[in-house]
Amino acid sequence: MKKIALCGNIASGKSTVQKFLEKRGFNVFDTDEAAHRLLTVKNKPLYETFKDYDIFEGGEFSRVKTGRLIFSDNTEKNRLEGVLHPQIKGKIEEFFEENKSQDFIFVAIPLLFEAKMQDLFDSIIFVYADDNVRLDRLIKRNGYSREYAQNRLNSQMPQSDKLGLSDYVIYNNGSLEELEKSLDLVLKKL
Repeated sequence: MKKIALCGNIASGKSTVQKFLEKRGFNVFDTDEAAHRLLTVKNKPLYETFKDYDIFEGGEFSRVKTGRLIFSDNTEKNRLEGVLHPQIKGKIEEFFEENKSQDFIFVAIPLLFEAKMQDLFDSIIFVYADDNVRLDRLIKRNGYSREYAQNRLNSQMPQSDKLGLSDYVIYNNGSLEELEKSLDLVLKKL
């Protein structure tokens, strides 16, 4: 079984590449979805860490309030990741075990390098889009102010640092057709 990480900074097109992989029949574990499922008051370690913060609505973590907190304060972001990243790593390992009969499996993990999980994988695919392209996508897609969108971009390790750490890079400044062709080229190499 070949374990492949699919990563890319916010609004790079990683989720679109993930959909293309799934359309081709590959199993893909989405760590963003796993993180959202773990963001609950039933997650005792997480709840205990943040119980005194105004980030709850209706007895559950508010994704909006939690996002505003962690993207405006690196200390709080690090606290959240300190709880979630080990839990997500456990979920990835479960996925590996459940899919050990597959030739190739993929894990969509935007914070691969930030979480220092690259050693879990045989290969790393990085989806790259220019920063100005990502900023525009984030503002249009999520309705964020320019300042908040820029804070979200700045919260991740710079793309330039990730390029040299990746085995394959898919550039995504063009059309969906170009993106899909680039993915197919990488899949042939794999």
